[in-house]
Amino acid sequence: MFRNIRFLSTAVAKSIQAGGIQTGRTGVRAVAQPANAVATCALRTLAVMPSGQHAAMFQIPSRKIHTKGERELVEFLAEEIVAEKKSGSSATIPTSINGYKISCDKAEVELTKSSDREKITISFNVNHTVDMEGEEADSGENKQEFSAMKSRPQFEIDIVRGDTTLSFTCSYLPGEAQEGEYNDVFGIDEVTIFKGEWSDKVYAVAGDVLDGYLYDLLMNFLEEKGISNEFAEKMSEFASAYEHSKYVELLEGISKFTVVQK
Repeated sequence: MFRNIRFLSTAVAKSIQAGGIQTGRTGVRAVAQPANAVATCALRTLAVMPSGQHAAMFQIPSRKIHTKGERELVEFLAEEIVAEKKSGSSATIPTSINGYKISCDKAEVELTKSSDREKITISFNVNHTVDMEGEEADSGENKQEFSAMKSRPQFEIDIVRGDTTLSFTCSYLPGEAQEGEYNDVFGIDEVTIFKGEWSDKVYAVAGDVLDGYLYDLLMNFLEEKGISNEFAEKMSEFASAYEHSKYVELLEGISKFTVVQK
Protein backbone atom coordinates (compact mmCIF):
# COMPACT_ATOMS: atom_id res chain seq x y z
CA MET A 1 0.00 0.00 0.00
CA PHE A 2 2.83 2.33 0.73
CA ARG A 3 5.35 3.23 -1.92
CA ASN A 4 8.01 3.55 0.81
CA ILE A 5 7.03 0.58 2.97
CA ARG A 6 4.58 -1.93 1.59
CA PHE A 7 2.73 -4.28 3.95
CA LEU A 8 0.26 -7.04 3.07
CA SER A 9 -1.62 -8.40 6.09
CA THR A 10 -3.03 -11.91 6.31
CA ALA A 11 -6.59 -10.58 6.54
CA VAL A 12 -6.27 -8.61 3.34
CA ALA A 13 -4.63 -11.52 1.55
CA LYS A 14 -7.60 -13.73 2.41
CA SER A 15 -10.14 -11.09 1.39
CA ILE A 16 -8.77 -10.92 -2.17
CA GLN A 17 -7.68 -14.53 -2.49
CA ALA A 18 -10.44 -15.32 -4.97
CA GLY A 19 -9.28 -12.67 -7.39
CA GLY A 20 -5.51 -12.73 -6.97
CA ILE A 21 -3.24 -9.75 -6.40
CA GLN A 22 -0.96 -7.46 -8.36
CA THR A 23 1.87 -5.43 -6.95
CA GLY A 24 2.66 -2.06 -8.41
CA ARG A 25 4.23 1.26 -7.52
CA THR A 26 1.67 1.88 -4.77
CA GLY A 27 1.73 -1.58 -3.30
CA VAL A 28 -0.88 -4.32 -3.54
CA ARG A 29 -4.28 -4.02 -5.18
CA ALA A 30 -7.04 -6.49 -5.87
CA VAL A 31 -7.80 -7.69 -9.39
CA ALA A 32 -10.73 -9.69 -10.73
CA GLN A 33 -12.66 -8.76 -7.59
CA PRO A 34 -15.25 -11.18 -6.18
CA ALA A 35 -18.92 -10.28 -6.14
CA ASN A 36 -18.62 -8.47 -2.80
CA ALA A 37 -15.70 -6.34 -4.04
CA VAL A 38 -17.14 -3.08 -2.69
CA ALA A 39 -17.46 -4.49 0.81
CA THR A 40 -14.01 -6.06 0.58
CA CYS A 41 -12.45 -2.75 -0.45
CA ALA A 42 -14.23 -0.93 2.38
CA LEU A 43 -13.10 -3.51 4.96
CA ARG A 44 -9.52 -3.30 3.74
CA THR A 45 -9.61 0.48 4.01
CA LEU A 46 -11.08 0.38 7.52
CA ALA A 47 -8.50 -2.16 8.62
CA VAL A 48 -5.54 0.11 7.94
CA MET A 49 -6.93 3.60 8.68
CA PRO A 50 -7.08 5.16 12.14
CA SER A 51 -10.57 4.89 13.62
CA GLY A 52 -11.07 8.67 13.60
CA GLN A 53 -10.75 8.74 9.84
CA HIS A 54 -13.25 5.97 9.02
CA ALA A 55 -16.31 8.20 9.16
CA ALA A 56 -14.64 11.00 7.25
CA MET A 57 -13.80 8.67 4.40
CA PHE A 58 -17.40 7.60 3.92
CA GLN A 59 -18.84 11.13 4.01
CA ILE A 60 -18.48 11.42 0.22
CA PRO A 61 -22.02 12.14 -1.06
CA SER A 62 -23.38 9.11 -2.91
CA ARG A 63 -24.96 11.34 -5.55
CA LYS A 64 -21.45 12.31 -6.68
CA ILE A 65 -20.40 8.70 -7.36
CA HIS A 66 -22.21 7.12 -10.27
CA THR A 67 -20.73 3.64 -10.68
CA LYS A 68 -19.40 0.76 -8.64
CA GLY A 69 -15.96 1.25 -10.20
CA GLU A 70 -15.90 4.92 -9.18
CA ARG A 71 -16.81 4.08 -5.58
CA GLU A 72 -14.08 1.44 -5.35
CA LEU A 73 -11.56 3.88 -6.84
CA VAL A 74 -12.50 6.70 -4.45
CA GLU A 75 -12.32 4.39 -1.42
CA PHE A 76 -8.91 3.07 -2.44
CA LEU A 77 -7.57 6.57 -3.13
CA ALA A 78 -8.75 7.78 0.28
CA GLU A 79 -6.68 5.01 1.88
CA GLU A 80 -3.71 5.50 -0.43
CA ILE A 81 -3.47 9.26 0.08
CA VAL A 82 -3.43 8.86 3.86
CA ALA A 83 -0.77 6.14 3.56
CA GLU A 84 1.43 8.19 1.22
CA LYS A 85 1.25 11.31 3.37
CA LYS A 86 2.13 9.25 6.42
CA SER A 87 5.06 7.52 4.72
CA GLY A 88 6.43 10.68 3.05
CA SER A 89 9.10 12.89 4.53
CA SER A 90 7.79 15.52 6.95
CA ALA A 91 10.78 17.79 6.24
CA THR A 92 10.20 21.00 4.32
CA ILE A 93 11.32 20.78 0.70
CA PRO A 94 14.29 23.18 0.37
CA THR A 95 14.34 26.22 -1.91
CA SER A 96 18.10 26.04 -2.51
CA ILE A 97 20.97 23.56 -2.44
CA ASN A 98 24.52 24.75 -1.73
CA GLY A 99 23.83 28.19 -3.15
CA TYR A 100 21.83 26.98 -6.17
CA LYS A 101 18.31 28.45 -6.15
CA ILE A 102 15.54 25.98 -6.95
CA SER A 103 12.52 26.75 -9.12
CA CYS A 104 9.86 24.23 -10.11
CA ASP A 105 7.24 24.08 -12.84
CA LYS A 106 5.14 20.93 -12.44
CA ALA A 107 7.55 18.04 -13.16
CA GLU A 108 10.35 20.35 -14.33
CA VAL A 109 13.03 21.53 -11.90
CA GLU A 110 15.80 24.10 -12.36
CA LEU A 111 18.68 25.03 -10.07
CA THR A 112 20.55 28.23 -10.90
CA LYS A 113 23.58 30.12 -9.67
CA SER A 114 24.88 33.36 -11.20
CA SER A 115 28.02 35.42 -10.91
CA ASP A 116 29.54 38.29 -12.88
CA ARG A 117 31.45 35.76 -14.96
CA GLU A 118 28.87 33.09 -15.74
CA LYS A 119 25.44 31.58 -15.11
CA ILE A 120 25.04 27.90 -14.26
CA THR A 121 21.71 26.13 -14.76
CA ILE A 122 21.01 22.53 -13.74
CA SER A 123 17.72 21.15 -15.04
CA PHE A 124 15.86 17.86 -14.81
CA ASN A 125 12.40 16.30 -14.92
CA VAL A 126 11.18 14.05 -12.09
CA ASN A 127 8.87 11.94 -14.27
CA HIS A 128 9.83 8.24 -14.36
CA THR A 129 12.88 8.78 -12.16
CA VAL A 130 12.09 6.73 -9.05
CA ASP A 131 12.95 3.20 -8.25
CA MET A 132 13.51 1.04 -5.20
CA GLU A 133 16.59 1.72 -3.10
CA GLY A 134 17.85 -1.60 -1.81
CA GLU A 135 16.44 -5.10 -1.87
CA GLU A 136 13.30 -6.65 -0.46
CA ALA A 137 13.61 -6.92 3.29
CA ASP A 138 11.17 -9.81 3.62
CA SER A 139 9.51 -11.74 0.80
CA GLY A 140 7.37 -13.93 3.05
CA GLU A 141 3.85 -15.00 2.08
CA ASN A 142 2.01 -12.40 4.12
CA LYS A 143 4.53 -9.55 4.28
CA GLN A 144 6.55 -7.54 1.80
CA GLU A 145 8.77 -4.64 2.80
CA PHE A 146 10.87 -2.49 0.51
CA SER A 147 13.36 0.28 1.07
CA ALA A 148 12.49 3.85 0.22
CA MET A 149 11.94 4.85 -3.37
CA LYS A 150 14.57 7.31 -4.58
CA SER A 151 14.60 9.71 -7.51
CA ARG A 152 17.86 9.81 -9.47
CA PRO A 153 17.06 11.82 -12.61
CA GLN A 154 19.29 12.45 -15.58
CA PHE A 155 20.23 16.13 -15.49
CA GLU A 156 21.60 18.84 -17.77
CA ILE A 157 24.27 21.33 -16.69
CA ASP A 158 24.60 24.51 -18.76
CA ILE A 159 27.47 26.88 -17.97
CA VAL A 160 26.91 30.11 -19.90
CA ARG A 161 29.55 32.77 -20.48
CA GLY A 162 28.44 35.52 -22.83
CA ASP A 163 26.84 33.86 -25.87
CA THR A 164 28.68 30.53 -25.39
CA THR A 165 27.36 27.52 -23.46
CA LEU A 166 29.38 24.57 -22.20
CA SER A 167 26.79 21.86 -21.65
CA PHE A 168 26.92 18.48 -19.87
CA THR A 169 24.38 15.68 -19.74
CA CYS A 170 24.88 13.65 -16.55
CA SER A 171 23.36 10.57 -14.94
CA TYR A 172 23.54 8.97 -11.51
CA LEU A 173 25.73 5.87 -11.42
CA PRO A 174 24.51 2.53 -10.03
CA GLY A 175 25.89 1.01 -6.87
CA GLU A 176 27.34 2.49 -3.71
CA ALA A 177 30.93 3.00 -2.63
CA GLN A 178 32.27 0.31 -0.32
CA GLU A 179 34.15 1.21 2.84
CA GLY A 180 37.54 2.66 1.97
CA GLU A 181 36.58 3.23 -1.67
CA TYR A 182 35.74 6.41 -3.55
CA ASN A 183 33.14 6.18 -6.29
CA ASP A 184 31.55 9.00 -8.22
CA VAL A 185 27.85 9.42 -7.53
CA PHE A 186 27.21 10.64 -11.08
CA GLY A 187 28.96 10.55 -14.42
CA ILE A 188 29.15 12.54 -17.65
CA ASP A 189 27.03 11.04 -20.45
CA GLU A 190 27.72 13.75 -23.01
CA VAL A 191 29.47 17.09 -23.36
CA THR A 192 29.08 19.83 -25.99
CA ILE A 193 29.78 23.51 -26.51
CA PHE A 194 27.86 25.93 -28.71
CA LYS A 195 27.08 29.60 -29.35
CA GLY A 196 23.57 31.00 -29.20
CA GLU A 197 20.77 28.43 -29.18
CA TRP A 198 21.42 24.70 -29.28
CA SER A 199 20.29 22.71 -32.34
CA ASP A 200 20.67 19.16 -33.64
CA LYS A 201 23.57 20.40 -35.79
CA VAL A 202 25.75 20.97 -32.70
CA TYR A 203 28.45 18.33 -32.24
CA ALA A 204 28.48 16.40 -28.94
CA VAL A 205 30.76 13.65 -27.63
CA ALA A 206 29.78 10.77 -25.35
CA GLY A 207 31.46 10.69 -21.96
CA ASP A 208 32.56 7.07 -22.32
CA VAL A 209 34.72 7.83 -25.37
CA LEU A 210 36.48 10.84 -23.85
CA ASP A 211 40.14 10.53 -22.96
CA GLY A 212 40.23 9.24 -19.39
CA TYR A 213 42.34 12.11 -18.10
CA LEU A 214 40.17 14.69 -19.86
CA TYR A 215 37.10 13.08 -18.31
CA ASP A 216 38.64 13.40 -14.83
CA LEU A 217 39.56 17.04 -15.49
CA LEU A 218 35.97 17.82 -16.54
CA MET A 219 34.64 16.15 -13.39
CA ASN A 220 37.06 18.28 -11.34
CA PHE A 221 35.85 21.34 -13.26
CA LEU A 222 32.24 20.57 -12.28
CA GLU A 223 33.26 20.00 -8.67
CA GLU A 224 34.81 23.48 -8.60
CA LYS A 225 31.39 24.80 -9.64
CA GLY A 226 29.88 23.12 -6.57
CA ILE A 227 28.54 20.12 -8.51
CA SER A 228 30.18 17.46 -6.38
CA ASN A 229 29.16 14.02 -5.11
CA GLU A 230 27.75 15.66 -1.98
CA PHE A 231 25.73 18.08 -4.10
CA ALA A 232 24.42 15.24 -6.30
CA GLU A 233 23.25 13.31 -3.21
CA LYS A 234 21.40 16.37 -1.90
CA MET A 235 19.83 16.94 -5.31
CA SER A 236 18.61 13.32 -5.36
CA GLU A 237 17.09 13.77 -1.89
CA PHE A 238 15.31 16.90 -3.07
CA ALA A 239 14.09 15.17 -6.25
CA SER A 240 12.77 12.24 -4.20
CA ALA A 241 10.77 14.49 -1.86
CA TYR A 242 9.49 16.67 -4.69
CA GLU A 243 8.48 13.69 -6.86
CA HIS A 244 6.62 12.21 -3.90
CA SER A 245 4.69 15.47 -3.39
CA LYS A 246 3.73 15.44 -7.09
CA TYR A 247 2.58 11.81 -6.74
CA VAL A 248 0.29 12.68 -3.83
CA GLU A 249 -1.10 15.61 -5.84
CA LEU A 250 -1.83 13.20 -8.68
CA LEU A 251 -3.76 10.85 -6.38
CA GLU A 252 -5.75 13.78 -4.97
CA GLY A 253 -6.49 15.02 -8.48
CA ILE A 254 -7.80 11.62 -9.59
CA SER A 255 -9.98 11.43 -6.46
CA LYS A 256 -11.49 14.88 -7.07
CA PHE A 257 -12.05 14.06 -10.75
CA THR A 258 -13.85 10.84 -9.82
CA VAL A 259 -16.31 12.43 -7.36
CA VAL A 260 -17.05 15.58 -9.37
CA GLN A 261 -20.79 16.02 -9.94
CA LYS A 262 -21.83 15.36 -13.53
